[in-house]
Amino acid sequence: METRRTFVRGLGVAAGVALAGCSSSGGSESSGDGDSGGGSDGSDGGDTETSGGGGGSEWTQTSTVEMTDELAYEPKKIQVEAGTTVTFENVGSIGHTVTAYEDRIPDGATYFASGGFDSQQAAKDGYSNGTEGNIPEGESYEVTLETTGTYEYYCIPHEMNGMVGQIKVV
Repeated sequence: METRRTFVRGLGVAAGVALAGCSSSGGSESSGDGDSGGGSDGSDGGDTETSGGGGGSEWTQTSTVEMTDELAYEPKKIQVEAGTTVTFENVGSIGHTVTAYEDRIPDGATYFASGGFDSQQAAKDGYSNGTEGNIPEGESYEVTLETTGTYEYYCIPHEMNGMVGQIKVV
């Protein structure tokens, strides 16, 4: 009996450690940089530009975002010129989506989501009704962004795991 309790106790500890590891993504959706939903004019204050990384409040100048098996967009925050086509590449084995938050894109900007949906609700419904909009391993999704400002997006099945990203169009 003692070994069963020891075994169950060990499982509880292992599960707690695993969950703690999953919930700490090194950064959070609200990184404290004042850019949570506003910023449609593209001005977010003290953000810096960089050519590497993607964590914290740094913006990476690139037009390619990788979707990984770590349930992350890499880099998480990118900056591009207006008219740039941004490519989202699935470099892992798990399917992902690219879905704009409808209320977190610049005023007048065209809505985007993998699967070609014209609203956030349509994208969510399409995914739940047969994984429409899913980008499988080795495939990609492209969107051309014309309107300046900050766009926020997420992966439908992995949003709760912190799979979110931002694009600043200047």
